Formats: sequence, structure tokens, C-alpha cells
Amino acid sequence: MADILVIGSINADLVVRVPRFPAPGETLQGSDLVTIPGGKGANQAVAAARLGADVAMIGRVGADSFGASLIENLKQNHVDATRVTYDASAATGTAIIAVDSHGQNSIVLSPGANANVKPADVEPASFSDAKLLLLQLEIPTETVLHAARLAKQNGLRVLLNPAPAKEIPDELITLADFILPNETELSLLAGRTLAPSAGQPVSDVKSAETAARSLVTRGAQNVIVTLGANGALIVNKDGARHILPFKVNVVDTTAAGDAFIGGLAIALLDGQSLEDAVQYASACGALAVTKFGAQPSLPAADEVSKFMSLRAGAQRRRSNLPFR
Repeated sequence: MADILVIGSINADLVVRVPRFPAPGETLQGSDLVTIPGGKGANQAVAAARLGADVAMIGRVGADSFGASLIENLKQNHVDATRVTYDASAATGTAIIAVDSHGQNSIVLSPGANANVKPADVEPASFSDAKLLLLQLEIPTETVLHAARLAKQNGLRVLLNPAPAKEIPDELITLADFILPNETELSLLAGRTLAPSAGQPVSDVKSAETAARSLVTRGAQNVIVTLGANGALIVNKDGARHILPFKVNVVDTTAAGDAFIGGLAIALLDGQSLEDAVQYASACGALAVTKFGAQPSLPAADEVSKFMSLRAGAQRRRSNLPFR
């Protein structure tokens, strides 16, 4: 049985490269359109499986050609897809992704069958042998909350990626052992949006720490913020630690956060300390941005080991700062 259970989205990513993001009303010439397996749930499942974990997934796809190919892709990546179901009432979820010349992405999501993943799809038996549950917000929040409750009843640790950014109930914050937002998601969760009355958005390590501490006061156990080129930040009741980034040439940032989460999950399973686990996760995320596409960019365990053997020594010395 699987050690890691992922309940979440399965998408077909429709990806085009552009020199820059278009202004409103502007038409730009892009590259040929490429269809790539994606969805935050599926990405995180494949990320963990490529790193050597036994992974199972629960989700929905449409009864269409995209759905069939995405289930086959999960199987080819050694993810147990027996609990992924075809939904005759909806199309497979899709994401339209533009990637600019700096590797940054802009995404428009059409949820399709992902919006129909219901609490009833999540059976208590699914948790019988698993150790970790990975959740995101590309399926209905009520289903995510139901899954988190069942996980805690069955002794699983819960990793919650609150993406895409949206408000979530305090109960979900307290149920998650690890909350894993980026700057945008953390800004919304902490109420620090771009609205003038809501304070400044999260834009650096200092503002991320302030915002993350507000989640700890709401019951969060561990908040791990992915900060892109600024690395990652761990915040919990013991304090905060900044993990510096690995420097790489950025090709495409799509699924970097999913690679990070897959890496964190398997490192925690292996019994690594939280700091070491985040270091390993950061290496996974760094490798992901050096390749184009979502799942094609997710690294294998030997790639991460080689990368860390060459670079993690100096990385550890620079980031080995005490909690403050």
C-alpha cells in the first residue's frame, strides 16, 4: 500500500512560450502549443513517486481523451491511480499556461472534473496504510477539509498546499501539520493583500515571517513558505529559520512548488529533521525550474542526490542559522 496519499487535481496543461506576458487587448506571437500532464495534485504525486515513494492518488478526470492519457501517465510514473475516477458529467481539468522569456508563468485554470471531487470520493479505507496526506485547493474546500479530518483520525500527517490562493477555514489550518504557501497564497491567508486597507503584500523574508506568524497564532503548527529566488522560510512556535536558495538557471517555474512539496514529503517520511527536509525540498524545486513543463521537470532521486552532493555542503553552511 502507498505511504503517501494525494487527494487533488489532475489537469492537462496547455503550454505556450511567449517573449513577455501580453497587455490587455494585445496579441502576441507565441511558440507551438504543447500539452503536458499537470494539476497540482498529480504533479505532487508524480514528484514524490519519482523520488522513490509509494504513492496513491484520489481524484477525477473527464471521460475524454485527456482523462485517459492522464490516468495512463500516472500509472507510468508508478502512482497508484485505481481511485482516480472518470466523471461523465465534466471535461478533464485544463490549465492554460504562458511562460515568458524569464521562465515565469501565468496560468488560467479550468477546473472541469476536479470541481466534482466530493467528500464521498474519500473513503476512510484509503487512509489505512498511508503515513502522509498531500492536499491542495484545486478541488472543493469541503472535500479537502473532510480528507484532513479523516487523516488526523487515522494518524496521518497532513501537508496542505493552499493553492490556488483562497480563504480557508481555521479548522483546516489547525488540522494541517505543515502549511506550504508561496508569497501570494500567504498574503491572502494572512489578510495582507494588495488592497490599501489590508496592509502590504508578502514580498520578502521579513514580511513572510510576519505573515506566517499570524497563521501560527491561528493554530498552524508549521508554516513553510516558498519564496522563489529568496529560498524558503520555516515558521513555527519555536521561531523562524530562513533556508537560502540554490542558484540555478531558470527555464520555467511551473511545478517548482510541487517538486518542493514532493521532496519535503519523502524527506519527512525518511525521518529527516524539518530543516534538512526543507533543504532537500529546495533542491528538488531548484532542479525543476531548470526544465520546461510541469511533470517533465520533476526530478528523480538520483538527480537530487547528485545535485546536493555537489552543492548542499556550502548551502548548509550558509543557511545553518538558529531559530530566532
